[in-house]
Parts: sequence; C-alpha cells; structure tokens
Amino acid sequence: MSFLNLNDKYVVIFGLANKKSIACAIAGILMEEGARVIHVVRSRSRQETAAALFPGCPVFVCDVEDEANIARLAAEIGAEIGADGGGRIHGLVHSLAYANYSKGMQPFHATLKHDFLQAMDISCFSLIAISNHFQGLLDANGSVVTISISTTRMAAENYGYMAPIKAALDSSLCFLAKSFSAFSAVRFNAVAPGLLKTSASAGIPGYVDSYLFAEQATLRKKALTTLETANAAVFLLSERASGITAQTLVVDAGMAINYFDRDIIARVNS
Repeated sequence: MSFLNLNDKYVVIFGLANKKSIACAIAGILMEEGARVIHVVRSRSRQETAAALFPGCPVFVCDVEDEANIARLAAEIGAEIGADGGGRIHGLVHSLAYANYSKGMQPFHATLKHDFLQAMDISCFSLIAISNHFQGLLDANGSVVTISISTTRMAAENYGYMAPIKAALDSSLCFLAKSFSAFSAVRFNAVAPGLLKTSASAGIPGYVDSYLFAEQATLRKKALTTLETANAAVFLLSERASGITAQTLVVDAGMAINYFDRDIIARVNS
C-alpha cells in the first residue's frame, strides 16, 4: 500500500487550465497514487484540454460566479460517484484565482470596486460555496486544499489587489474548519507557493523580473517548481496529514527568510 493511501479515493479538482497549471500537476500525482480524479473547469475549451490531458477522468464545467452552478455541479458529481450508494469524495482541490484589471494595472488605492469584488467572489468566496454545497458528498475524514501565495504582507505592486483577496482566502480556512467540525473531521488547508512559472503568472506585468529575483532569494538559488507545490498539496489531501487543519503551508524554498542574502545585497550596492 502507498504511504499516502489515496488509491481508489475520489478527489475533485477545480481549476485546471493547461499542462502548466498547479491543478494539472496535482492531478498527475494523484493519478500515480491511484486516486480517482474528477476535474472541474470553467469553460468548454478547458474541458477539452482537461480531457486530452487526463483521458478517462470525468470533466465537468462550472462557472463558480453563479452559485446555482455549484449546486448543480454537486448533484452531477454525486450521481457520478454514486453518492446514493455511499460513494464519497475524499478530497477537494480549490485552485481558482481570477483578477480583471479592466482599466489596466492601477495603483492599489485606485482599485475598482467591481474588479475587486469579482475577484473576491471567484478567488475566495467560491471556496466557501463549494465547501457548503459539497459537504454532503465529503467523507467525514476528507480534506479540502486551496492554493494561496507565500505571503500576503509583501506589497508587490504588480500583484495588485489579489494579495488582500488571498489573505481573505487564508483566513477563511479557520472558519471553515471550525464550522465543519460540528459534524465531521474534514480538514481545510492551503498550500502557499512562492513565485512559479505558470501561464497565469505570465500575464502579470513585470512578473519575469520578480520570478528571477525570487530564484536568487531562495536558499538553494534555484526556482520553486510547480511539482514541489503539487507534492505538498497531495500530502495535505492524504490521511498522513490528518493532524493538520486550518493551516497555510508555505512552500518557497526559504525565500522568505533570505531577503538579506549577501550576494543580492552586494549586487544592489555595487
């Protein structure tokens, strides 16, 4: 038996966009561990992508901005896994984030209310809504894992208002864990990676420069990989992490402790 003991257990993954996605890496590891992976994506085109990457895995489409879609999805997945006959979901992965910079990148104080609230809805509230509508399908000892960022206290100008939204996402974990503890032992945790090379990050202005700096700021002078992030997420999904809940696990290869690296300082002051 595998150490993680995920064989034949259902895991629903929200957010696969393409082969560079964290969600894709998580799915790949879960498949290697023998888990039964179900994908949820936001569009028909992404449904085709997910089906091509993971043939044989069910792929559902859901726009989480409309909560009615989440309720519909829960019913459809319940039918897929045979919930009436006792089928249960062992894990949920929430890898959803969206920011609409409708007026381009603005100073934080000029953030538009509509953009902020839409991003909050998709990137944060969706975790709460998904947890609520899927509670009846979750195994009593199941695990919910979301993807955050390594710090929400670093005012990276090019990340804009998404850091406060991720802070709200992190805070939601403890409230969800407490709420669910009234009737289950379902765990809620986040993996918070440092800078990664993903398609989503490529759209952030100035991201490449930040990524290269982060690589030098890690203790090993080597960038964090998506696979390393996914490994941590899969561990949290497994029963081996049964004692961990309401936590944000930072995966940044030591970047957060190394801003005063002497080589970086020497270059800045040269």
